Amino acid sequence: MIGKPRGRRGVNLQILPSAMTVLSICAGLTAIKFALEHQPKAAMALIAAAAILDGLDGRVARILDAQSRMGAEIDSLADAVNFGVTPALVLYVSMLSKWPVGWVVVLLYAVCVVLRLARYNALQDDGTQPAYAHEFFVGMPAPAGAVSMIGLLALKMQFGEGWWTSVWFLSFWVTGTSILLVSGIPMKKMHAVSVPPNYAAALLAVLAICAAAAVLAPYLLIWVIIIAYMCHIPFAVRSQRWLAQHPEVWDDKPKQRRAVRRASRRAHPYRPSMARLGLRKPGRRL
Repeated sequence: MIGKPRGRRGVNLQILPSAMTVLSICAGLTAIKFALEHQPKAAMALIAAAAILDGLDGRVARILDAQSRMGAEIDSLADAVNFGVTPALVLYVSMLSKWPVGWVVVLLYAVCVVLRLARYNALQDDGTQPAYAHEFFVGMPAPAGAVSMIGLLALKMQFGEGWWTSVWFLSFWVTGTSILLVSGIPMKKMHAVSVPPNYAAALLAVLAICAAAAVLAPYLLIWVIIIAYMCHIPFAVRSQRWLAQHPEVWDDKPKQRRAVRRASRRAHPYRPSMARLGLRKPGRRL
């Protein structure tokens, strides 16, 4: 008699991550409904809700030890809907439906999201990847692509009509986002980012500011996030190249890696670009 309730509770907890994924799909599809009813604010809020649920379901599955192949497949399909189909249709209905090229560019974006997710799934099963590969995405992740798309709508909501709502700029931006999705450019995964302890207080202050901005200026916050993410790409490329050249640190912790990089800089103070240009650091003798 005691074992049965435990079994039922266990089954209920096991389906919680998949239930969250299904809810995220419902949120994404409902966002399309609100976009068709000319309610872009509600559509953007539901896409944000879908992104939050997408970020939580995997963590909940790991905590509950409820990871399964079916759950992974549902999650991938949810990403295709929430970050591919939904942002494309919301942007098309809200800003691009007046021009024939509008459908072409949003179709390109949706297809690139699907291709990007297919490549991600294939790489998950690739046992030849180096040890550091799990710290980077190959190309822009689908959620970041969705934020980039919704950022165009945020500009219109914040500033009204302008050059940023022209078909040329919209087409350029959507095409650029699509290319980044299927590119081979490495981009850092959030869970792989390590913050030194002496920067913890500053990070908490930034998070507090972002929380306030989410209430007072949500559209501007979206663009702060977009710009910050774009600015991180060169650093991610540099970090990936450095790791590829130093296999001895692949299993080290971030603190140990930083120590190795500092030692490497002290041992080789001149960068290749400085050597090519004949430059030297200030204060050093010729």
